[in-house]
This record gives sequence, structure tokens and C-alpha cells, in this order.
Amino acid sequence: MTAIQVENLSKAYQLGQIGTGTISRDLERFWAMRVRGKEDPFLKIGQTNDRSIKGTSDIVWSLKDINFDIQQGDAVGIIGRNGAGKSTLLKLLSRITSPTTGSIKIKGRIASLLEVGTGFHPELSGKENIYLNGAILGMRKKEITRKLDEIIAFSGVERYIDTPVKRYSSGMYVRLAFAVAAHLESEILIVDEVLAVGDAEFQKKCLGKMSDISKGEGRTVLFVSHNMAAVQNLCNKGILLENGMMKYDGLTNKCIENYLNFNNSNFNNIFNENIKNGKNKRAYFKKIEISYFENEKLFNNVSAVPSGKDIFIDVFIENNTFETLPIYVSIDVKDTNLVPVTNFSNQFTDNKLILDLKEETKIRFFIEKLNLRADNYLLSFWGCFKGGQEFDYLENQYLLEITETDFFNSGKIPRSKTHGTSLFRNTQKNI
Repeated sequence: MTAIQVENLSKAYQLGQIGTGTISRDLERFWAMRVRGKEDPFLKIGQTNDRSIKGTSDIVWSLKDINFDIQQGDAVGIIGRNGAGKSTLLKLLSRITSPTTGSIKIKGRIASLLEVGTGFHPELSGKENIYLNGAILGMRKKEITRKLDEIIAFSGVERYIDTPVKRYSSGMYVRLAFAVAAHLESEILIVDEVLAVGDAEFQKKCLGKMSDISKGEGRTVLFVSHNMAAVQNLCNKGILLENGMMKYDGLTNKCIENYLNFNNSNFNNIFNENIKNGKNKRAYFKKIEISYFENEKLFNNVSAVPSGKDIFIDVFIENNTFETLPIYVSIDVKDTNLVPVTNFSNQFTDNKLILDLKEETKIRFFIEKLNLRADNYLLSFWGCFKGGQEFDYLENQYLLEITETDFFNSGKIPRSKTHGTSLFRNTQKNI
């Protein structure tokens, strides 16, 4: 049975000011839409939602021509980068906002948890807000009362249940809001990344509850998250959004694979684009090179490194300021589920890095005996001036493969999920 059917769904937003900006444009829109029954003329020039480029239109399609069906009992992960349109889609499905074009057909009641404190009245107590939320969802008082003790116990805020929620922390808000949304008898549960506010124990509890809702109770779950491990464990289907358009709809593993489809041929294109856009920045990342030692031999500019080897990560930075400036540079390492593994940075050490007067500066990170299990890892590069002003950030833009080796010379190859820590040293050489 189809629980949600979406056809040709689009949502456009006006950037900048409210309205079209001039009376003549407002009248033109009124004449076309209200009098002649035609499409809004200004939507024709609307641009896709690519936040990385400067557009020429003040109309942006946050979502464009989205089509999918979700069956009852499905757990669907909606993934994509920041600004891809995930939260907009959930707001449309929750009927918080209306679509510009297209239609949404939903069978059943929806409980949604989109933002911290959504649907709560700050002056009411936790218990009163449970009844308020239930009433908004169309529940009768008897239904809510029957579930009340279970909701309070799950939330873990029993001591403060008669306290006005304006005195709650954001974590307590989320605990109570999720408990209400998950336990009241709606057919569809929609949860945004808001769960990230809660602690690790509660997140695990929530994921377990959503799994029970989908697999045990046959209810439909829509889940937005940047935690690919959580999406993979919970969801049987995935929807991938990119710049407001649907890139993939299907099996979860394939969806995540599409999302993380990085390779280092694309990496060169990313840096070419970064160089082109970098002319407007005070400084920017120009190039990354990785090398490693094995048997006293240096292997330069590689994308795969055997586990346990000494490696160099050379970060080339172009300086547009023509000043000698102290900087911080960080390298974040994540696995392919986007779970953080480790970080290398001079921000936490006494190593002083100086952006040279010359146009190009090379920063060298030396990582001794890289202790990572064989797997693929995504590297992010972040740089800021010593005063705290960020000058460049490239997120998850380099795929580093760690290959298997006999790390401990024991004849056994480590295969566990446990990641070791790396000893970090830094040297600098200006070119």
C-alpha cells in the first residue's frame, strides 16, 4: 500500500526581500496568476539551488520536479549535502509549507520532528505539551492518556515533566519531542537531523525505536541524517537530493554509494574549480599531494597508502594578501559512513605555520606510522587565519585508500573496526 506519493513536486523561493521588489512586477504576477490563470512568469527564470555559485536570478528552486512513492512500512533515508533541499522536502510533506507546483498524496496521520521545540508552547509544562502535540496530530485525549506514562519514561525527563518547557535545555526538548512523535499513533513519522542535539545514548535509543516503528509496527519512517551508518542500519530505501533535484531513489546501499561517489579524478576538477573561485578569497587551497615511505623509498603523489607507513600530506596554499600571516590548517579524516576517525591540526599544538609573502606556500603534515585499518577514508581540509577568520574549506573532497599490511609484523592483518590514533608532527617548507 502506498503511504506517500509525490508527483512533479517543486518549491521556489524568492531571495532577498519579500515580494518581487517592485509594484509593476507584483501587478504582472497578479495579472498572470489570478486573472489569466497562468503560471507565475518569474518562476520561468528561476535557477537551481546550487549554493556554491553566484546566480543571476532572485528566484531559486529549492526543489525541482521530485517524483517518488513510499510504501507503508518503509524506512526511508533522505540524504544529501547541506542545502540540497532535504529539510524543504520534509516541510512540504509535513504540510508546514505548500508546494509551488506538483502534488503530494499522503495516506495516514503524520508526526514530524523537524526543529528543536517545534509544536511546543514554551509556557506550558512538558505534560501539557504532550497533550497539545497529540491534539495537533488529531489524537483524542483518551489515546494520549493511554500512552502518557510510556512517553514520559522514554523521554527521561520525568523529574521536569511538570516544569514549563521554556526552562528545558535543547537536549531535553528533543528527548520529549521525539518521545511524543514516536509514541502517538500516527501512521508516518518524519525525523530531521534534530536528533544530533541529543546525547549518544539517546540517539541510539531513538534509532532503536524508529526501527521498531518501521519493522515491528509497520509504520512509515522518513529520516534525514548526515550519519551514513545510522541511515544504513535503519533504512531499507534511500533518496539522494542534490541541488534541489533527485539524483537517486532506491536501495539504501546504492544510495549511499552514489552520495559518496568520490574519486580522485574528480578531485582534480574540484581543485581547478577552487582555483577559479579562489581569486576572490584572501587565500585558498591550490593542491594536495600525499606521499609515503616504504623500504627507505619515497612514493610521491599517491591515492593509496599501506597501513602503518610514515606519510606526508603536502597542502599547497595560494596567498592573495601578499602579507606574512600566521594560519591554522586542519585535516579531518572520516570513514565512508562520514563518521569522524581522527584529525590533524596545528591548532592544538605549538607548531607555528606562516603564510609566506610569496604567492604559494607548502604546509607539510608528517604522520608517523599511520595506524588505520584497511579501508577508504574521506579527507576534509580547513584553513583559517590566527584571528579565527576562515579562508577556505574543502569538505570530504579527497578519497584516501589505506591498504592491508602486516602492521605489527606478527603475520596477522588487523581487520577490526577499531581505529588507532596517530602520532602527529609537523614541518613546514615554503616554495
